[in-house]
Amino acid sequence: MTRRQLTPRQVELVAERFKALAEPSRLRILQALRGGERTVTELMEATGFGQANLSKHLQVLHATGFVARRKAGVSVYYSLADDDVLALCDLVCGRIERELADRRRALAR
Repeated sequence: MTRRQLTPRQVELVAERFKALAEPSRLRILQALRGGERTVTELMEATGFGQANLSKHLQVLHATGFVARRKAGVSVYYSLADDDVLALCDLVCGRIERELADRRRALAR
C-alpha cells in the first residue's frame, strides 16, 4: 500500500468520508447494497428504516460518493458507487477479529 503525506485539505476530505461512515445506519444501508442495486422501497424493507430517515442517510452517502443513484420512471435505484467502501469495511472487520482473538488468547492464560 502506498503511504503518502496528506495535505490539510486532503485530511479534511478523508475525515468527511469517515464521518459519513461513522453512522451505523449508513453502514447498514451499505451492507444492504452489497448484493446489488435496490430501490428505496427495497432498502426500507432490508433495513427497517422509514422513508424520511433512509432518504436522509442516502443523501449523505451519495454526496460523499459512496452510493450511486439512477432514476427510472418513478423509481430511484441505489447502488454502491464502487466496491472500495466494502473493502474498507472488510479491512476494519478483519482488524476487530484479530483484536478479539488476541484478547481471547490473553484471557485464556
